[in-house]
Formats: sequence, C-alpha cells, structure tokens
Amino acid sequence: MATLLDFRRRIRSVKNSQQITRAMKFVAAARLRRAQEAALAARPYARELSRLLRSIMARIQEPQHPLLEHRPEQNVLAIVLTGERGLAGAFNANILRKANEFFRANSGKKMVTIPVGKKGRDALKKAGFTFAGEYINVLARVEFKIAREIANLAAELYAKREVDAVYIIFSEFKSVLTPNLTLEKLLPIEAIGEEQDRQDQAKPGQQTAQIDYIYEQAAEQLLGKLLPRYVETQILRAMLESSASEYAARMTAMEAATQNAGEVIEALTLHMNKVRQAAITKEIIEIVSGANYSA
Repeated sequence: MATLLDFRRRIRSVKNSQQITRAMKFVAAARLRRAQEAALAARPYARELSRLLRSIMARIQEPQHPLLEHRPEQNVLAIVLTGERGLAGAFNANILRKANEFFRANSGKKMVTIPVGKKGRDALKKAGFTFAGEYINVLARVEFKIAREIANLAAELYAKREVDAVYIIFSEFKSVLTPNLTLEKLLPIEAIGEEQDRQDQAKPGQQTAQIDYIYEQAAEQLLGKLLPRYVETQILRAMLESSASEYAARMTAMEAATQNAGEVIEALTLHMNKVRQAAITKEIIEIVSGANYSA
C-alpha cells in the first residue's frame, strides 16, 4: 500500500508537470497571436491575386503557359504540411490521415511527395514514399523565400512533365478549436481558377462579375509573370495557415493537459488525506486500547 511519502512525491511530480504544460500553453498562445495575424493578412492578397489572374485569363482567348497545360494525371505530386514537434493533440495525426485518404484514392497513380515539417517527413519516409524534396524547421517562422523555393520546385517538375498534377494538404486556420483540413489542387492553375469561381458563386450576396482592370502591358506578358507568383502565394498562404493551426492545437492540448493535471492533484490529495486520516484513527485506537489494557 502506498505511504504518505509516496503520495507527496507523486503530487509534487504532477505539479511540476503542470507548471511545464502551463508554460507551454502561454508560449503557444503568444506565438499563435503572431501566426494568426500573418495568416489573416495573407488571405486578402491571395484572393485578389487570384481574381486578377482570372481576369487576365478571361481576356485571352486561348491562354498558353506550361503551368496551364492540362493532361491526364498519371504522376502526382503531393505537398504535405505537418508540424515540427508533437504535443499538439491530434494535429499531425489528422493531417496524415487526410493525406493517407488522398493516397488511397489515387493508389493507381505514381505518387511523389514533398513533406514540409518533421512529423510528416518521418511518417511518409516510414511509409516508403518517394521525396522530390523535404523542408524541416521552416514553419516556426514562415519565410517567403522558402515558399518560393517549394513553388519553384513544384513548377519545375510540372513544366518538365515529371508530374501531371500538384496537390497541397494542410490544416487551414478557422479558429482555435475548429481547424479545417484542406486539400487543394495547385497545378494546373486553371483548375484552381474554376474551383474559386464555384466557391464565389456559392456564397450568397458574393459579387461574381468580372472586374475590368486596365493593364499597361499585354495580357499574355502579365500572365507569364503572375502564374509563378500565384503558385508562390498559395504555398505561402498554406504555410502560414498551417503554422497558426499548429500553435492553436498546441495551446489547446497544453490547456487540457494543465486541467487534467489539476484533477489528478485533487484526486491524489483526497486519497492522501483519507490514508492519513485512517492512520491517525488507527493510532488513536491503539492508544485507547493500550490505556484500557493498563487500567
């Protein structure tokens, strides 16, 4: 049977763990605020760039660009964005489950991946997937140059016909408690334009009329410059969304761990008090019994 000293040691150990989880929650909350601001700030730019790109493509009768070429999907590239570390609840497991669902749905195709994040890299490597590249420790502080590097790699593979489609799998930040697992098709770009149009038309009261921009350069020349920038922007936005979602998941997980530690401390304290009370009662009974025997 556990002694009072064992209970005190256990309570002290749980209190130390509670202090750690509470500190990790505060750190994640501070980083979440900055990541959330960056993710929200990137959305309007990506939305307007997409609208501008669709306007340019509507002016050209038959747009021609390597990134617009549509062909049967035999070789598929999947960019999977996960976290760098654990202790974030089911964040990494949910993204990997979404990725596995996509892989099973395309089991008859040759699959190549680009993992972004250590957890995804380790899981996909263990599963035996082929990597076109890997990026570790880039989501704690998202930088545009990394997003450009990933976009250039994906665009190069697509332009060389080494892959026929490029998808990106990540967790879009909705709120602290409700992330949104997202699967988006990056290339060919024309598919994304059509999908965005359908989303705009599905929103009640959304203005879907084509904006009549005035361009100084030819539409074909602008199209060639904006298509690579569009891919870079979409990957940057996904990285910012994934970073914010990871911090939100970590903050929620650490808050739950802190509360659970408090409940464990209360249960151990109650049990310890019962054991101590039982020991005191036993000593009193022994003293009284001894006094009666002496009398």
